Amino acid sequence: MKKVTLIAGARPNFMKIAPIIHAIKSAQASGKDISYRLVHTGQHYDNKMSGNFFEQLEIPEPDVNLEAGGGTQAEQTANIMVRFERELMKNPADLVLVVGDVTSTMACAITAQKLHIKVAHVEGGIRSNDWTMPEEINRLVTDAITNYFFTTSEMANTNLRKGGVPDEAIFFVGNTMIDTLLKQRPNFRKPKIWDTLGLREQEYMVMTLHRPANVDEESQLKSLLDEVIANSSKLPLIFPVHPRTAKMLKKLNIGHERLHMVDPLGYLEFNYLVENSKAVLTDSGGITEETTVMGVPCMTLRDNTERPETITEGTNELLGTDPKAIAPAMEKLFSGNWKKGSIPYLWDGNTATRIVDKLLGFNDL
Repeated sequence: MKKVTLIAGARPNFMKIAPIIHAIKSAQASGKDISYRLVHTGQHYDNKMSGNFFEQLEIPEPDVNLEAGGGTQAEQTANIMVRFERELMKNPADLVLVVGDVTSTMACAITAQKLHIKVAHVEGGIRSNDWTMPEEINRLVTDAITNYFFTTSEMANTNLRKGGVPDEAIFFVGNTMIDTLLKQRPNFRKPKIWDTLGLREQEYMVMTLHRPANVDEESQLKSLLDEVIANSSKLPLIFPVHPRTAKMLKKLNIGHERLHMVDPLGYLEFNYLVENSKAVLTDSGGITEETTVMGVPCMTLRDNTERPETITEGTNELLGTDPKAIAPAMEKLFSGNWKKGSIPYLWDGNTATRIVDKLLGFNDL
């Protein structure tokens, strides 16, 4: 029996883990010897992550919540490692599978290796080359001690090879985030604000901002919002507000009749809004992947991205953090000249099955 411990620390991690759980259950149903234990580190406390959230993703609640959230980066890393070490000693595993690039990804990989347990990294090899972002440090450290790399793109494979990873440890399988998106797409549902605001398809825009470079400085956040409002052709702007951003917006006292600041939305409701929007402005990596698959124009307000395939192949454009870049991008959008994009190879909804098939074939577990 192959025992796999799956790690999630924040909402997006569960979206990447959910299809892997489904694929493991499917393997079990066909008589394969594999079991899993789902560990939530509690890195991000989210009161919307109730039973309803797990129901939406069609997965059971975690076997354990380590409740290791809060504190500085260092305190959080230490808390996760201490608590996960206890968890692994109590419930040994043959493999610890981590996803993405949050603090939990790195902390649990280190803990597993120190207990001589092999590590698999889903989304291994992606790079922004921006060491000011904690996520980039998490990626570099995790990939330095990973045994099996499950990758989303050829660019990720190239990054790993450049770092000395042998080809036999790299498995180009696709994107589990897209597995979840394609599975749940028929279930997307209107949020309440759709009717409240009288929204119509293609006649509004969606915006999300949470990166420090955009929201931690009052003047930067104000300039970005002013430019978006001035150049968005009288369309309503739906802005689900991250808690980090909400604090700053309160200080700035920003308001406009077309700017609708709403609480964070559920997965199915948020993606309903994205799919039916004219365009999305964001500084999130995951959203650029989802817009690429749904064919929605996306403007990324960052100076770099760890997901370049959303630009080279998809519907995403990297605008940078200079507010002056917004006007020409909006002009391109409204003149009908935004690129159509295509879906990257293997982003087909079957990534998790490929991952589990590989796990079952590993003889050294």
